[in-house]
Amino acid sequence: MHTVHSAPLPAFNPTAPAEHAKISVVIPCYKVRDHILDVIRHVPDTVSDIYVVDDCCPEGTGRYVQSHCDDPRLQPVIFHEQNKGVGGAMVSGYRAALAAGATVVVKIDGDGQMDPRLLDRFVEPIVAGKADYTKGNRFFDIELVASMPRVRLFGNSVVSLITKLVCGYWNIMDPSNGYTAIHTTALRHLPLDRIAPRYFFESDMLFQLNVARAVVMDIPMEARYGTETSNLNVANVALNFPGKYFVRFFKRIFYNYFLRDFNAGTVELVLGLLLILAGVGYGILRWGMSIESGMVATSGQVMLSALPILLGFQLLISAVAFDIGHVPTTPLHVLLSPSRTRDFVGAGPRR
Repeated sequence: MHTVHSAPLPAFNPTAPAEHAKISVVIPCYKVRDHILDVIRHVPDTVSDIYVVDDCCPEGTGRYVQSHCDDPRLQPVIFHEQNKGVGGAMVSGYRAALAAGATVVVKIDGDGQMDPRLLDRFVEPIVAGKADYTKGNRFFDIELVASMPRVRLFGNSVVSLITKLVCGYWNIMDPSNGYTAIHTTALRHLPLDRIAPRYFFESDMLFQLNVARAVVMDIPMEARYGTETSNLNVANVALNFPGKYFVRFFKRIFYNYFLRDFNAGTVELVLGLLLILAGVGYGILRWGMSIESGMVATSGQVMLSALPILLGFQLLISAVAFDIGHVPTTPLHVLLSPSRTRDFVGAGPRR
């Protein structure tokens, strides 16, 4: 049994060239015994370490892997004594990969829906310095979308729109896609202890990444649906997700537009809200006075209420446009690379 501790992690070079990058794979396991060996078998040779996390699986997937898998890249299986959800399993895997000095950590589910042979697509933009975090997008190819169940297609489309607004990554789609890869420089900047442990994990990762100003990139992939059974509780999602989205939306706005920065988007947002409140407040006041006096409001009074509301909504639309254009573009692991620091220090004063 392998236990992961949250002790300080060793330093490493976050900008290792592609040929020297240490790629690790984390596979969270819960009721995937029938698929796990095939998933491990197809993990590309570019991967150095494979971490299997048995999230208190009732099928004993972890011990099954221990006794039936002879892949030399397989690390000691991580066992959870209690089920923590996919997010909790990934945090355990992330910690193990960080402690081992990984450069990029890839998440592949053990149910066979994610083709491990696509892994290099996810890793390449990261080691090339184009992204901190890559994720699958099953909506990229219109023809491939046809293979997705209609109910799931509609649900993912709605969730994608909400996630864009909440997390601030307007350039991505399919936010619930769990096929991901992350540079460990970005990973070290995330509060792993506070990331949602269950099925809100992928959305919460995007929220935390935006707060850290990490670059996220979509990777086209084909949807695969076989005999596997989903463990997602739709009723639980419908009840719990709206509140989680609401809280994270206001946290992101506060962090990015008031605490960390004060910019044009902040001005548009504040003025827009104030104008709407002023227009609505004046309208309610005049409406009450009209009822009390029995006199109909004049057109000028109506305009004094309507105009601030219209201008306020226009400013809010401008604030959204600013937010869309404010998506991070410089990867954290490039921005924080030791080579950049050395170049800056070595440049010396200009003469």
